[in-house]
Amino acid sequence: MKVGQIRRAQVGQFRVAKSALFLGPPGTGKSHLAQAIGQAAIQQGYRVLYRETHTLLDELAEASIDGTRKECLKFLETVPLLIIDDLGMRKLPLIAAEELLEVVMRRYERASTLLTSNRPVEDWGKLLGDAAAVSAMLDRLLHHGHVLKCGPRSWRTKLDAPER
Repeated sequence: MKVGQIRRAQVGQFRVAKSALFLGPPGTGKSHLAQAIGQAAIQQGYRVLYRETHTLLDELAEASIDGTRKECLKFLETVPLLIIDDLGMRKLPLIAAEELLEVVMRRYERASTLLTSNRPVEDWGKLLGDAAAVSAMLDRLLHHGHVLKCGPRSWRTKLDAPER
C-alpha cells in the first residue's frame, strides 16, 4: 500500500499513541516518508507538527526566554502527530536530551511521535550527552513504537549512478 493510500484507521493508529523511529544513512528516504505520512494524516483531518530537531529545540529555548514555555509544551503535548526530523544532523545544545525527553514524556501514550535519525540509537547517548535521558526517551518511544530501518545507500547517489 502506498503512503497516499493510507486509510483513516491506519493514520488513526498514530493518533492513539503509536510512535515510530525511521533510522538509516542520509538520503535513504526517512524524511520523505515522514513528510508523506504527515501529509496523509493532514488529509485525514489530523493536526500534524513537523520540525527538524534543532528547530524544535530552538523554539523551546526561545519559549523559555519569552515566558511561553508552558504553552509551547502544552501544544507539543497535544498535537496528534509530532514529526521530529533529522536527529543527529546538527550539533545540539547541552540540554537537548532533557528537552527531548520532556516532550516525549508528555506525549507518551497520549499522542504519536515520529522521529527520524541518521544515527543508530546506540549512539544517541553520546550524541545527546545524557545516556540516562536517552534511555528513558527510547523506552517510551519503543514501548508502543515501530522502527523502520532505511537504506542501505542513498537514493540520491543510487539515482545519479550511471547505468550499466
